[in-house]
Order: sequence, then C-alpha cells, then structure tokens
Amino acid sequence: MSEKTKKSEIMKSQVSKEKVEAVKKLAEEMKNANTIMLVSIKSLPASQLQKMKKSLREQATIRVAKKSLIVRAVEATGISELMPLAEKVVEDSAVLLSNGDAFELTAWFNENKNPIAAKEGQVAEADISVEEGPTDLVPGPVISELGALGLQIMVEDGKITIRKSKVAVKKGDKVNANAASIFQKLGIKPFMIGITPLAFFDKKSGKIFTGVVVDKKKVLEDLIIGKSKAIGFAINIAYTTKDTIGMLLAKANAQMNALNKLNKGGN
Repeated sequence: MSEKTKKSEIMKSQVSKEKVEAVKKLAEEMKNANTIMLVSIKSLPASQLQKMKKSLREQATIRVAKKSLIVRAVEATGISELMPLAEKVVEDSAVLLSNGDAFELTAWFNENKNPIAAKEGQVAEADISVEEGPTDLVPGPVISELGALGLQIMVEDGKITIRKSKVAVKKGDKVNANAASIFQKLGIKPFMIGITPLAFFDKKSGKIFTGVVVDKKKVLEDLIIGKSKAIGFAINIAYTTKDTIGMLLAKANAQMNALNKLNKGGN
C-alpha cells in the first residue's frame, strides 16, 4: 500500500469516527429531551440563526447537522415512537431539543420572523399589494416599470404617487424581475424569514405532530368572533349568563315597551 493510500485510509477512518461520535452525541441529547423538533433553516442567514439560538438559550438547544446524520441519530435513539420522525428530515434541517412545551416553541417561531425583500422566482404566500399614496420615486424609467405592473400613477411635487391600491402579485403566482425591483424601490418586504417547525415528537404523549401552526393573533381573533357568535346565540335562546343577563333584560324591556305602544294604539 502506497504512502498516499495509507494517508487517505487514515483520514477516512478519522472522519468515520467523528461521524459516529456526532451521531452518538445527538442521539443521547434526543433521549434526554422532552421535545424533539425538526425545523427548517432554509435561506436563513447565519447571523439570524445565531441570534435565535441566543434568544432560546434558556429554553432550547438547536443542533445543525446534515440530513444523513440526523436520520442516523433518530434511529440510534432506539425510541420506537420516534422512528417516523426520520422520514420528515429534509435538506437544510436542524434539530431543536427542549424540555419545554413544543406548542409554545412553535408559537414563538411564528412570532419571531422578519420581513425580507422579494426575489425573482419566489412564489407569493399571499396577495402582494402596492398601496396608494406618495412615494420617494422621481419620474423617469421607473414610470414604465410601474405601468408594467398595472399601477395607476401621477406626479406630485416632483415625486410619483400611486393613485390606486392594486394587488401586484396574486397568491400562488411567481414574482417576476420587474415586480421584485419595484417592491425593493418602494420598500415593500412581502416575505417572512425565520425558523420553520416541520414536525416534533412529544415524549409525554409519545406522538409525532406535523403541520402545526400556532398563530396567537389569529387564535385571539377567532376567540373574539366565537364569543360574539356565542353571545348572540345565547340571547336568541334566552340563555342567561353573567355576559347575557344585561342584554336579555334590555331586550325584554324593549319588547315590553313595544307591546305597550301596540296596546295603547289599539285602545
């Protein structure tokens, strides 16, 4: 065996040992965690990832590793209920380990995303609108660019004003080069970037959860709407509670007054 071949074999052996140790370490950390969460860090800047790691320092640990290593670590835990999680691992994944509540962590990730500019080829997650009003753009070639998006404009005091709000890119459509350029010039950042939970294993229940989205703002809005509908229904069936008693009495009083007027009119 040549000297070059020997060195190559030694290097392979060292790399192999490092991988084995890395898998073993991650597997042990998984065994000791109550929550094991797969998250996507695709397109996430390293600086933002480090910032989020720091913010979560007291609650969780994030381990960034290659797809194959994460899969092997899951298998190495020997936890049968955890095995299906290996199928959820994708490229640009990371593993979050915590003894905290997975749903609270999911909500935290949803709240801690930052707006970013659009790039050509990105698919709009929601309608992207250009709102009416003044801009800092001066007349020039940009006028034709704005026109290409179907925007109605006028010039006021040497600056371009958008005359009417318009959806420039519909949900599900791709952002073209012109739209991306205009959004950037207008300071519109229509996309959000952050850590996205993919799936998590909850050791207490022994179950894997996927597609969980916890939007506290939407939940609160739904609760308010739900309460309003429930109170309306309760009043219709004359169901008394501390929230409805006042309205029921007011309704009864109004009906009594209406009856009195009808009786007086009949006399």
